[in-house]
Amino acid sequence: MRKLILIVVLGLALGALFGQLMMSVPGYWLVRVGDTSYQTSFWFGLVILLAAFLVLHFGLRVLMRLSRPMSRFKVWNSRTRNRNAMKRTVRGLVALAEGRWKKAEKSLVKAADDSSTPLVNYLSAALAAHYQGRYEQADTLLKRAHLSTEGADNAVGMMQAQLMLDRQQYEEALAILTRLDRQLPNHPQVLKQLKQAYLSVSDWDGLRRLMPRLGAQQLISREEREQLELRAYRELIVHEAREGGDIERVRNLWADMPDHLRGHIELIVLYAEALVRGNQEAIAERLLRHSLKEHWDSRLVLRYGLLNVDASRQLVYAEKWLQERPNDPDLLLTLGRLSLRNAYWAKAREYFEASQRQRPSGVVCAELARLYANLGEHNKSQLFYRQSVELLDKSLPSLPQPSEAGEPGKGSGSRGKAKEGGSRA
Repeated sequence: MRKLILIVVLGLALGALFGQLMMSVPGYWLVRVGDTSYQTSFWFGLVILLAAFLVLHFGLRVLMRLSRPMSRFKVWNSRTRNRNAMKRTVRGLVALAEGRWKKAEKSLVKAADDSSTPLVNYLSAALAAHYQGRYEQADTLLKRAHLSTEGADNAVGMMQAQLMLDRQQYEEALAILTRLDRQLPNHPQVLKQLKQAYLSVSDWDGLRRLMPRLGAQQLISREEREQLELRAYRELIVHEAREGGDIERVRNLWADMPDHLRGHIELIVLYAEALVRGNQEAIAERLLRHSLKEHWDSRLVLRYGLLNVDASRQLVYAEKWLQERPNDPDLLLTLGRLSLRNAYWAKAREYFEASQRQRPSGVVCAELARLYANLGEHNKSQLFYRQSVELLDKSLPSLPQPSEAGEPGKGSGSRGKAKEGGSRA
């Protein structure tokens, strides 16, 4: 209301000012054409000139529009086609989300040429064709997507890599993702696809190097990262140990390994095996000895007793451990083996027998049988060999066996029955 009053007052003031100006500035217009003359007041003539200018201006604009009817029609037609294309695009995307691949592809491709976002149309249509199993058509649509929009290389590359991963074309996908990773370092989608590709082609070295980047981008949980790192380092160490390559590569792997993995028992054992294969048993001895201080485990103890290093010093260390664990059967077995390597036959026998008392084992019985045989006590040797066989027999799976009471000449029939019984089992 205040604005309206202000406008009215301002209008009245301007009107009064303009009226006063007309009275204080008299004058007239005189236009003479031949013998005819036209005369009017100055202010009325000014109004006529302003009105004539406005009429001329709008007349020229109308004429200009009428002179370009085709261009106006093209603009109108383009807008109409774009609206229709947008509607088809929406229908295609809805069909894609609902899993109606054929309808989605048809709608998206038909709307692509008139769409303001042809890249979206072609990429979505390529996905629909892929889900139908029409891989060649999907590749063709990806090419059209690349040509439709400038600067769409990365988006098309990510889609192409994902489709190849789905088709189990892992090597091709990895090549594309490696190129994308150079162009888009630390891109979340590229990193996640790289993880899938590395796992698929068993590229454990690439996977272990990728883990810190995935963690920095918070693209992987702590549990999954630890599992994948464990698997990657395990496979790498096993591979290097099996191939018998440069032991320095294995040592570098161990040095690069995260701290929490260097305490993993399985990795410690594998690393020790690799060191032994690489003629680095002294390093393996130190590794196992220090690891046993932090993580006591039977696998480490048993492997320690099989090393070919300074046996007398090993025996001293192991006997110190025995003071803390006097009834550990695996430690007693290791002490027996270390005693053998030091030529302490009686001590070896005592340790083996103590281990056997703590936990009957076919392995310990075999060690005792071999020791007694070499000492010339064949009766005891045969006794422990039988015990070893009996203990091993208990660990075998339960399977049908031929009967000792079977009649001569029917052995094949007995085997056949045993086999048939095994099949039924």
